[in-house]
Amino acid sequence: MGRQQNIDRDEVLDAAEQIVLTQGAAELTMDAVARAVGITKGGVQYCFGTKQGMIDAMVERWCCQFQGEIDERTRPTSDPVAAIRGYVEATASITRPSHARAAGLMAMLLQSPEHLELARRWYREHLQPLDLGTPEGRQARIAFMAMEGAFVLRSFGFMHMEDAEWAELYEEIKETLPAVAGDKGRRAKSSRSVKESGPGKRRVPRENGVSSLSRKRG
Repeated sequence: MGRQQNIDRDEVLDAAEQIVLTQGAAELTMDAVARAVGITKGGVQYCFGTKQGMIDAMVERWCCQFQGEIDERTRPTSDPVAAIRGYVEATASITRPSHARAAGLMAMLLQSPEHLELARRWYREHLQPLDLGTPEGRQARIAFMAMEGAFVLRSFGFMHMEDAEWAELYEEIKETLPAVAGDKGRRAKSSRSVKESGPGKRRVPRENGVSSLSRKRG
């Protein structure tokens, strides 16, 4: 028996993604991936079984990585609006090369009914918890749709968007999001502090350590 190869699955998946990005999904074969990594075709088959198994692993890794980005930006809470805010922030942080990567993997999603259903389920899981009977729920849904639409337009190259414009768009979309539960509590506490200061002790807003009133006087 031949000695079993020590193969890094992530290295194989990286090579497969690179082929999709540079040559197109039609050129993705187990032979091509094996050549790119410098292993035998049998080594690729040992990792994933079939070409479809390799594609499944590519899509699953991408989905898990992106969901991890969302989870990192979402506080432990059952508030579905917080999850949408995490999604908007995670999407805004995607770099230009990652947009190209996402476009290639999303194109592969459309080729498989199973992968398409996976994407549909992901969208349902993020949007269904929103209470669309409230202004907050509807605002969160609009922000999600706007961010996802901008992401698709930029990723597939339908619209050229420089980094500065992408960042500006993110700030505008973020402004449409309602405050999450923790933010509301902090705002309420701040409001109470101002009221408790009483008449004649009203706080003066400060910018960069200098009150706006002092700046006007200067």
